Amino acid sequence: MSIANGILDIARDYAAKNEATRISRVALLIGEMAGVEEESLRFCWESLARGTLADGAELLISRVPLVARCDSCGKEKRIEHYNFICPCCGGTMLTVSGRELRVDYIDME
Repeated sequence: MSIANGILDIARDYAAKNEATRISRVALLIGEMAGVEEESLRFCWESLARGTLADGAELLISRVPLVARCDSCGKEKRIEHYNFICPCCGGTMLTVSGRELRVDYIDME
């Protein structure tokens, strides 16, 4: 609920700054490792947006894959099953992407 509330606050702030009367779409980037359950977020968003400028606004969610780079050999690869050991050299993989949780853009009128 607090994540949806934060997203709504961001959308309303931008709408106020741009003198918008309606928010029609909010697009999010959510990493695989962000720990966000999409269905729950959508439910909370719809509940909180009701009666606001964002009432009926579409919530678009783009998933960002979990990718890491080896601190020894520099190779990047998609991480599966949270295995952060480099398959090339056995070094430690450091996260490059997949932890994001941010508003990408907001469509408003």
